Amino acid sequence: MGYQLSAVVADTELLREHTADLDHAVLGELRQEFALLPVTPQLVEELTGAPPDYSTAERSPEQPFHLVLSAPLAEVLARWSRSGPVAYLEAEFLGGAGYQSALVWLGGQVSWGPGFDRLFDGPRPEWPLNAALARLGAEPGAWIDPFAELGLHVERSTAGWLAHGRRRLSADYWDELAEEWENRQSAGGQQPERPGPVGDWGIP
Repeated sequence: MGYQLSAVVADTELLREHTADLDHAVLGELRQEFALLPVTPQLVEELTGAPPDYSTAERSPEQPFHLVLSAPLAEVLARWSRSGPVAYLEAEFLGGAGYQSALVWLGGQVSWGPGFDRLFDGPRPEWPLNAALARLGAEPGAWIDPFAELGLHVERSTAGWLAHGRRRLSADYWDELAEEWENRQSAGGQQPERPGPVGDWGIP
């Protein structure tokens, strides 16, 4: 099963403040008081006044993102970062192969990145999404890494996060739903499908 993400992650209140007047901004709840803003073509056009551009080149350290971070878009995220760190995260996996890319702004300028990886042969904390989330202030916990600790494995696509945000679900939604089913079933009842364990790629 694949995984695809194009999103901004930051403190929940920071994102609420800067997206309150936007028609195409939908926030998905993460743990540790962070939120995820799915980056859609409609949102990019609303933020910049122009449709988004996408790179057709193979992902690489020189071209880490599928979404072209245009100067107007980068300026918006840099401006938001004056209120606290802001990260743009991008990932795509299919059949065990894929990439992660990330960039972090703080104080109105790039503070880390862009980070890019498609081999994942280095330490897990240095994988781009984990490294970016740590720079946002994500704290270690019971889960295997910051990606899972904040709950980014709960949905498998940007579209999934849009639906998640519109339904105002929590990052623990599947655990809560499974627990509810368990409480209702005396024994042997079928439980709802839920995200699997976080594997070596940082996704279920």
